[in-house]
Amino acid sequence: MGILINGNEFDTDDEGYLLEAQLGDDVPEQIAALEDITLTDAHWTVIRYLRETWREQGHTPNFRAMLKELSALDPTLDNKALYDLFPMGPAKQGPRIAGLPKPYGKGGY
Repeated sequence: MGILINGNEFDTDDEGYLLEAQLGDDVPEQIAALEDITLTDAHWTVIRYLRETWREQGHTPNFRAMLKELSALDPTLDNKALYDLFPMGPAKQGPRIAGLPKPYGKGGY
């Protein structure tokens, strides 16, 4: 499987996650469009957070850690707000749109 971004095809797994991270700013815009999401400043706050955490730790955070850290950065990014931004699950859909590989998931942290 793959996804076409700016005329280049990138390999994905069966759930649509990129196999290798793509950190260009155009990547989230194109992936979000495929998922019928228009990115806002709040989306970009989450995307930057996810990318930075991935760079520092080698994986993205689980939802509990994500909620705690993002709400400390911006109190408006509470549970409801994150699910409004990423309705298929902030800790799952967020990394996919951010252009990151699939999160470890339950028990993998």
